[in-house]
Amino acid sequence: MKWVTRADAKVDRIACPWLIRRFVDPEAEFLYVPAEQVAAVAERESAIPFDVPGAKLGHVDGRCSFESILREYNLTDPALQTLGLIVHAADIAADLDTVPEGRGLMAIAHGFSALYGARDLEKLEAEAPLYDALYEWCRRRVDA
Repeated sequence: MKWVTRADAKVDRIACPWLIRRFVDPEAEFLYVPAEQVAAVAERESAIPFDVPGAKLGHVDGRCSFESILREYNLTDPALQTLGLIVHAADIAADLDTVPEGRGLMAIAHGFSALYGARDLEKLEAEAPLYDALYEWCRRRVDA
């Protein structure tokens, strides 16, 4: 399946593809396009839009897109829920300090953005191990 979102990914637009590939669609293909092209690309490519205004898998009812995907696909793993809180804090400026890890993830995500710029697919591949590690940390924290 194809998925489409806005270019210049930072927090949610990297965390969501990681989540999708790991827990929803291992063969997912991601398209990063200018914001004004998301709807047209979604229609032309039969792609699922995420993290764009108005998307079902976007910021809805105070959730970030990662949390909307957790909800839509009934991903109830407590470690993923914990990771969702961290992604939420890192992605939503007003909620940055709701969990202590939020500032760290925001800094790292913005650092990757500075390193990779508009090369979003490379950025996604480079950051995936970070989310693997953070998920494992959440798993151990929940299991403790």
